[in-house]
Amino acid sequence: MKEEIEHFQDYLSSVKHSSENTVSAYIRDLTKLENFMKEQGKNSVEEITATNLTTYVLYLEKQGLSTATISRSIASIRAFFMYLLRQGRISQDPSERLKPPKVEKKIPETLTIEEVNLLLEQPNGSSVKELRDKAMLELLYATGIRVSELISLKVSDVNLRMNYICCRDGERERIIPFESVAKEALIRYMEEARDRLCQDSDYLFSNCQGTSMTRQGFWKIIKHYAAKAGIEKDITPHMIRHSFATHLVDNGADLKAVQEMLGHSDISTTQIYKKKSAVRLKEVYDQAHPRARG
Repeated sequence: MKEEIEHFQDYLSSVKHSSENTVSAYIRDLTKLENFMKEQGKNSVEEITATNLTTYVLYLEKQGLSTATISRSIASIRAFFMYLLRQGRISQDPSERLKPPKVEKKIPETLTIEEVNLLLEQPNGSSVKELRDKAMLELLYATGIRVSELISLKVSDVNLRMNYICCRDGERERIIPFESVAKEALIRYMEEARDRLCQDSDYLFSNCQGTSMTRQGFWKIIKHYAAKAGIEKDITPHMIRHSFATHLVDNGADLKAVQEMLGHSDISTTQIYKKKSAVRLKEVYDQAHPRARG
């Protein structure tokens, strides 16, 4: 099974042009499946049956994994066996009736506009690091992109004249506008700091050693400024993405446009922000209407 997983990995990267994060998630899920099947005495893909896969899903549930994690694992398994079927490695797909558990979509935690402003005000110095941090934070909130997309941006992806970035995820490409405050932070960073950080790199941002910024590195940056701002919420890059979307929807942005900017393939994923907006309005109503709590 190990060999088939390696071939599938090559297919995802070379043919499907899936993102590095997507490929890693698929292979991680399939490696866990491989280890489980070995323990069951199943050493080849031809031996694996629908019953074996159902047993594996039950095993994941007993491990106390979330429904979202189990659903992702099932998606990886189905994609893998569909690939094997098309390649002629198996004659029947044992995963075709495997269904993911229903995932309850939780309303994401966000920052208030006041908290966002407070966070973005923290890198206010003129050092190379603070100019970079200011530009990264402003651009993250201005566009709602994922942290992996932020650290993967190249200088050529930024159009300062038209105020937009070109964001790529595998084969998909989307154009996202940004506002004037983010533009000012970007211009200052590129004019005063970038060449002192990453002269020989095409990437827009780097760490202080001049090498590529990592997700963990940027996570630490956010934690530092959140603590400096005195914000008690456990702020993550994804919380800023959620805040971007929620604030747009709260202020009347078209849901389809928000979906396009976020890069969601399904509008139902974006609709969670509409639900959050409705919950917030109900809270305001309950607090303000004289008879709401009567």
